[in-house]
Amino acid sequence: MPQKTEDVLRTAKDQGIDVIRLWFSDILGTIKGLAITPRELEYALAHGLGFDGSSIEGFARIHESDLMAHPDPDTFTILPDGRGYKSARMICDLKTPDGRPYEGDTRYILRRNLEKAAAMGYTMNVGPELEFFIFKDNKSPEIIDHGGYFDASIQEKGTELRQRCIFALEEMGIPVEYSHHEVAPSQHEIDLRYAEALIMADRCLTYRFIIKEVVQEAGYYATFMPKPIFGVNGSGMHVHQSLFKGSRNAFFDPEKPYNLSDTARHYMAGLLKYVPEMTLVFNQTVNSYKRMVSGFEAPVYICWGQMNRSTLVRVPRIREGHENSTRLELRSADPVANPYLTFALMLAAGMKGMEDKLTPPEPMEDDIFELSPKQLQERQIDLLPANLFEAIQLTENSTLVRETLGDHVFEKFIENKKIEWNDWRRQVTDYEVNRYLPIL
Repeated sequence: MPQKTEDVLRTAKDQGIDVIRLWFSDILGTIKGLAITPRELEYALAHGLGFDGSSIEGFARIHESDLMAHPDPDTFTILPDGRGYKSARMICDLKTPDGRPYEGDTRYILRRNLEKAAAMGYTMNVGPELEFFIFKDNKSPEIIDHGGYFDASIQEKGTELRQRCIFALEEMGIPVEYSHHEVAPSQHEIDLRYAEALIMADRCLTYRFIIKEVVQEAGYYATFMPKPIFGVNGSGMHVHQSLFKGSRNAFFDPEKPYNLSDTARHYMAGLLKYVPEMTLVFNQTVNSYKRMVSGFEAPVYICWGQMNRSTLVRVPRIREGHENSTRLELRSADPVANPYLTFALMLAAGMKGMEDKLTPPEPMEDDIFELSPKQLQERQIDLLPANLFEAIQLTENSTLVRETLGDHVFEKFIENKKIEWNDWRRQVTDYEVNRYLPIL
């Protein structure tokens, strides 16, 4: 019996675990799974558990629906349930009955792309910043506080709930770097300490689950919806990323501007070149594009800079002696994105930039939102897709996205988004009724 399997079985017994929850992600990043008793744990670790994948979004067709969920022993973590019994969770790799990795498993897609980078000597570290709102319930976006950016009140209910979430995450062994109130009322952010990309993608799934569970247990509702309130900032998932060779940060070069190595500049150029066709995955809902409008800090224009937080890619300044923290921050993704696909595409675009030795344009340190259309054109600054339909069109013609995701997930993802767009464009919204009914 492998040592890791023995460790999991021993921990489950010693901790008196009653239920083990086996999680995996559908193509949209929603947690799916099943639960087993400790009695079945050894068998599940050795052989996996079969399930019908035909009803899971983006998974198998009816005639090829048998799939196997293989729990990864490295992901065994006790959940902070507090409901009178103890449970743990494990993230699963999905395989076909003959033992091959399942092409619709988004965790496998990220793993496959990380292995390509590893063959070149690189590991990818990421540190995402996931923002969310806390409302009174899920029926309407009724705020519970009037705080603003970095407000330090300890009396607000949102502050208390945010702290409960941090305790739950830390209890699960998920390190929190810091947290704060965000710009909009009832909006919060908890930042996770950076980790290797596959570990972090697993943590992102868990993060969203824990935030919603903890807040709901307190009688409120947490949402990662990108733009739930008109007229205020929406919620993003800024992704800090870097490549390492062994213990050395491959993005750092003290002799170059911004301390960015040629590797980092090529990687950044890849992000900037391919981000329009990756946006459908980073921003997968019709609501996502309500956030990405001028004047609300979300990036709209494809450019980069250091001090400028209106750019798509930012280069955070580093302190002397902290060279390993050199990184790029891509600011367009939102927190409902599938983290496995998001990190895989960022890596693929960056590696393509390195392979082709692309060079980024000159940095932009002016407030882009203040520039006129003519000035934007003169500086050759393009825009991200303005809505889900534009994003679908760009992705549908992308060789990079297809190669990164594989044909199965690529086609299923686009099919799902076309259905969403067609559903949306047939809707008659309150805005239209209020605007046109009284006068037309």
